[in-house]
Parts: sequence; structure tokens; C-alpha cells
Amino acid sequence: MKNLKDIMQENYLDELKKKREITDDTQVDVIHNPLKSTVNCSLCEDRGIIFDGTSARPCTCMQQKRMENLFRHARMARGLLNCRFDNFNQNYYQNSSNLQDRNHLENALKALNASREFVDRCLNDYHGLGLMLTGPVGAGKTFLAASIANSLMEKEQHVLFLVVPDLLDQLRATYKTDENEMDLLDSAREIPILILDDLGAHNYTEWTRNRIYSIINYRMNEQLPTVITSNLSLEQMEEHLGLRTTSRLIQSCRIFKMDVEQDIRLRQYQDRERKK
Repeated sequence: MKNLKDIMQENYLDELKKKREITDDTQVDVIHNPLKSTVNCSLCEDRGIIFDGTSARPCTCMQQKRMENLFRHARMARGLLNCRFDNFNQNYYQNSSNLQDRNHLENALKALNASREFVDRCLNDYHGLGLMLTGPVGAGKTFLAASIANSLMEKEQHVLFLVVPDLLDQLRATYKTDENEMDLLDSAREIPILILDDLGAHNYTEWTRNRIYSIINYRMNEQLPTVITSNLSLEQMEEHLGLRTTSRLIQSCRIFKMDVEQDIRLRQYQDRERKK
């Protein structure tokens, strides 16, 4: 027979689920397992709920679990989880005092400020224009995109971070697995904030172009913002993706070009080696 605490716990979990504060996955995590010899949270004994007489309130560990779920479902690579705006290094864009370097730094700072403004706007209302960062490999585009994702997820915003070549491979693989192609496309189309990293010169077929178009067109019509990084110019993008997709990207995004004299990853490698 259930005791009062068990009944309170079940009722409270039902209320949280109705309010969409937790999911079924979270419920599995927060219900106390009596077989565990140790607990992670001494306040609630891993129930996720603190009981006080006849009342109940969420434990602070629930916030951490929600954050972990957000980061896990964002599908970001582990190496990008530490990207933050405060770690943006201006030195990579200014090797000397020549005019070209000053332009590189000016453009990089514009992209940085636009990324921060994008986050601030999404925290109030995520509907609106997206952001497209273009430039050569190693210019810091993915760093800014990951910083946007991390900043938003820290504020409990729902973000999906997809590397375009991996997305296309996964879509192709649906023909050989039980995974549903429409589920993948719907996730990319309907997530409040989508980040498409490395929209580059891949081996696009008419089939893959149509999938990319489907995502971009849906999000533009619904005013759902997309952050895109690409090493293609707009002319190259039109050649690889087609006119209709490129036109919609221009309509739905603010576009910022980033450039560097030397690949940032190569400079980081050189700096690391010098310290040894």
C-alpha cells in the first residue's frame, strides 16, 4: 500500500509533466531507487522533490537535470560545450597593423556583436531573423555558433545543433535503418532555434538539396531562426544549393563574413606546441 509520501510524489510529478517542466525521461531519473547504495543529491535522495510536511517542492538538482537534458538533446560535440563569447580571442584577427588585419578584426567583432544580439533577442522572442556566418575554414564561425547555442541552453532555450554533412548522412541512412526520415526533418524544421554548422561544398544531389530546402523554407515561413555557418560565398551557395534555397537564406538571415590571415586551429596548435 502506498504511503502519503509516495502519493505526494506521484501527484507532484504528474503536475510537473502537465506544466512541461519535466519529461518522461526525467521522471525515470528523479524517482528514488531504493536499491541504490548511494545517492547523488543528499537533499532529495535523487527523488527530485523535497517534502516538507504536507507540501512538496522541486529540488535544485532538478534544474541541473533539465540543463543536462537540454545539452544532451542539442547534439553538440563535446569539444564545443566550452565555447563562450567571453573566450572570443581578438588576437587571432590581428597579426599586424596592416589594413587587411584591421578589416578582419572589424568584421569579426561585428559577427560577435550580432551573435550576442541574437541571443538577447531569442530570450525575449525567438521568432525573427536568423544569422549566417560565412568565411574560410578556421575563421571562428563554429566557435560563435556554439557560443550562441551554449548561451541559449544555459537560459533553458531549446536548441538543435546539426553538422550538415552528418545530417545528410543520417538522412541517407534512414533507408537502411528503422529511423524515420520525417522524424529527423521535423526535428530540424520545428525546433525553436536550429544551428546548421558547415553548410559547405558537399556532394549535394537533387535529393539532398530538396531536404535542405525543406528545412530552410519551413523555418522561414514560421519565422523560426536558423544560425548557419558556411565557407561558401553567396554565389557559390547558389551553385551548390540552388537559387531558391539561397534566396530564402538571404531573406531569413543577417549575414556576416569572417576572415583571418591564418587558420585559427593551426595557430592554436602552434601555440600549444610552443608551450611544450
